Amino acid sequence: MIIAARHSLRRLLWPMLIVAAAASWAPAGAEEEEFPVRRRAWVDQRPQPRGAALLRSEMVRIHNRTRADAGMAALAWSDALARDAAGYAAVMARTGRFAHSALPRGNPVQGENIWMGTRTAYAYREMADSWVREKPLFKRGRFPNVSRNGKVRDVGHYTQIIWRTTTAFGCGFAASRTHEYLVCRYTPSGNVIGFDPLVGTPPRK
Repeated sequence: MIIAARHSLRRLLWPMLIVAAAASWAPAGAEEEEFPVRRRAWVDQRPQPRGAALLRSEMVRIHNRTRADAGMAALAWSDALARDAAGYAAVMARTGRFAHSALPRGNPVQGENIWMGTRTAYAYREMADSWVREKPLFKRGRFPNVSRNGKVRDVGHYTQIIWRTTTAFGCGFAASRTHEYLVCRYTPSGNVIGFDPLVGTPPRK
């Protein structure tokens, strides 16, 4: 989990960014972490642009640029995955509970990246870039042993994005009065225990 606060003329008071490690797996007995949501209203004097077309174009651009940098094929956008992602983003916006959706999710199983931040304070680009910035901590190995600092949660978004055998993704977005939530879903799912992100997982028989 990453929490970052910014203070600038554009982002007044307490814009907050929270991202949770990508999850398509959970070790036995793992405890799910939650963050309480602040309810005090925050008004951005220069809100970032929003819209479905912009969300799609920015997510496709950043995901596929990141995959190209890692030597991976581009992902195809899936409207079905985007709908699933938007549905769960709406759940988090309604409940104020920032946590990964229950496993298993989807058929076939979907991987998931989630993000939360102060309403209108962050551009779509900044949301996805917060995941990509995990790259310096990534080391090649078998998941979950893929982090230079020994904390898979610090690289899990990045490894899901670059997972070799993931071929499609879609993202959804929702907002409460004070916060915004981004969810991206991926198939075939990445972050599978025992496999190298740069090799991926074999197809199911």
